[in-house]
Amino acid sequence: MRDIVDDLLRVWHSGRTGGLATVVRTVGSGPLDVGAAMLVDAAGGVYGSVLGGSVESAVHEAAVAAARTGRRAMHRFGVPAGESGGDTGGMIDVFAEPFSRRDFPEFPTVAAEIAAHRRITVFTVVWNPDGDLIGQHLVTDKRHNTELVALPESDVFIASFAPPPRLIIFGANAIAAALTVQAKLLGYRVTICDSRDDIAASQAFTGAEVVVDWPHRYLNTLSSAGEIDSSTAIAVLSNDPKFEIPLLTVALRLPELGYLGAAGTFSAHNRRMEDLRAGGFGDATLARLHSPAGMDVGARTASEHAVAIAAEILATRSGRSTRIHPEQADVIRAEQAFGVKASVSL
Repeated sequence: MRDIVDDLLRVWHSGRTGGLATVVRTVGSGPLDVGAAMLVDAAGGVYGSVLGGSVESAVHEAAVAAARTGRRAMHRFGVPAGESGGDTGGMIDVFAEPFSRRDFPEFPTVAAEIAAHRRITVFTVVWNPDGDLIGQHLVTDKRHNTELVALPESDVFIASFAPPPRLIIFGANAIAAALTVQAKLLGYRVTICDSRDDIAASQAFTGAEVVVDWPHRYLNTLSSAGEIDSSTAIAVLSNDPKFEIPLLTVALRLPELGYLGAAGTFSAHNRRMEDLRAGGFGDATLARLHSPAGMDVGARTASEHAVAIAAEILATRSGRSTRIHPEQADVIRAEQAFGVKASVSL
């Protein structure tokens, strides 16, 4: 539902009634996401998606019926093998309900908390012997899993909206602008930090929060405030040692971090590692640093480098290795010694 919050809010403020269909349970293989939702507004506009194909059409019909009749009900749809992404197909349970000010008076609170990157959880009664209780909502800020829970006399769907993971980019440049776009597509909240005063007025970083501060000081501030965790990604795009080394010194001492990458050439990587080793960091700690940042995809332009870094962030988040073996690094060093261009991720 997160991806259609603005559309839901628009329907809510219109005073008219739409239909909301939410996947509350899946069985079988394939990319069937619990919590995926579809909204059909009073004019027939469709927002959000469930799976596509025949299932999408069936869910659409359920949402339209809920808006037209005001009925709240569970629906079960079979998912053909080709549509589920697996060989055996699957099944989804969908809860369809009317959506309006009257049906969900608490929704503006939910939308505001999601927009403010605060945790919010919505409990919805999707089955109960007392029909008047079906569709009732309870909103809380407590942590829960997104799941369907069977209680003795009710089935309750819990939709939990955690704050999005955060990407902090240090260095405001063309790669930062392109990486902002890529990171937003991956669901990250993006902050760009740079020490230059004129950066705050720049229009180049749409969709990102821009902070003017010394990088290491800003990261220390975030860490002290408890705003860095295991989902946080950091991309260092400035190759200036006076900014980079103090920043990396702070970052490598953080107990939790999802991704840490520093961009630049292989010669910049060598200088970076020498400086960090001189500062007391050993190989085990330096192994946490992706340097040069970005998967080896032959990137040349700012946009291509942004794609390479975003791919490495995603691979790291998924638990996939993106490092090369030491013998590969030796080959690259030899290539560079003879003037051969090489692009690597260490």
